[in-house]
Amino acid sequence: MYKTEVEAVDALSEAYRDIRDEIGQVIVGQDEVVKSVLISIFSNGHCLLVGVPGLAKTLLVQTVAQVLDLSYNRIQFTPDLMPSDIIGSEILGEDRSFKFIRGPVFSNIILADEINRTPPKTQAALLEAMQEKVVTVSGHTHPLPKPFFVLATQNPIEQEGTYPLPEAQLDRFMFNVLLTYPGFQEELLIVKNTTDNRQVELKKILNAEQILYFQQLVRNIPVTNNVLEYAVSLAAKTRPGTATATDEVNKFLSWGAGPRASQFLVLGAKCHAAITGKYSPDREDVQAVAESILRHRIVRNYKAEAEGITTEKLIANLF
Repeated sequence: MYKTEVEAVDALSEAYRDIRDEIGQVIVGQDEVVKSVLISIFSNGHCLLVGVPGLAKTLLVQTVAQVLDLSYNRIQFTPDLMPSDIIGSEILGEDRSFKFIRGPVFSNIILADEINRTPPKTQAALLEAMQEKVVTVSGHTHPLPKPFFVLATQNPIEQEGTYPLPEAQLDRFMFNVLLTYPGFQEELLIVKNTTDNRQVELKKILNAEQILYFQQLVRNIPVTNNVLEYAVSLAAKTRPGTATATDEVNKFLSWGAGPRASQFLVLGAKCHAAITGKYSPDREDVQAVAESILRHRIVRNYKAEAEGITTEKLIANLF
């Protein structure tokens, strides 16, 4: 597609800017959230968005799917949702043979809305698809379309009737991104844009084939040994009771990040470097993605909660 990988990285950087600008016509602010979502797509990961209702989480996913020319399905998670409602089921056809009816998971981009509203059995059905990129029904394996990307949302307010994702399942998500309220000027613009007859025609910037190419390109980006060691040591520092753990980690954490965090730190740093026009990541690129990668992989103990020590502060101190 491109003569050299340098040309390809330049093309990825340009495509990222075009996608960001196009999304910016619909989504006001939330620049860091858009960046995280796009990095996770190009890194072949998944993303968990945590935020109160009304912060355009659903609109963001729809817009991303439109700009990237990908198929999109939204699954509203509820307490009575069954695994077959997500992955599909086999029915007996007129010819007396079983036929597999595909569920909504067979799409390029899946919005798992309020994933913590459904029981663990149904959560697990989606998380298996995320990890294996296939669905198995009655012993038959059905591959999911490529690229495949899950963006799940979680409401941090109401805890009644919710089933929090276990740590092992949270670990499947590359990023855990917190959405905050817009600033005053941003909210003015949002209200102005959404209370008139303004219609936005979005251009399609990339397609599925190009995204798959860029996902391979990100993996091919070279990384120096010192950056690799920095990423691994950053994850290792979060593990209390180990030789590399800091005093603060031993005092305030009950559990640290596993090897998957190290993998995502390196992949995320590679992609962050590429979209910012660099041909190899440095420590700053690792730090740029570290908070969203480590946030849901470390568990604070009661002492940290009692003293008001936040996860973000603990991660920042690791740098």
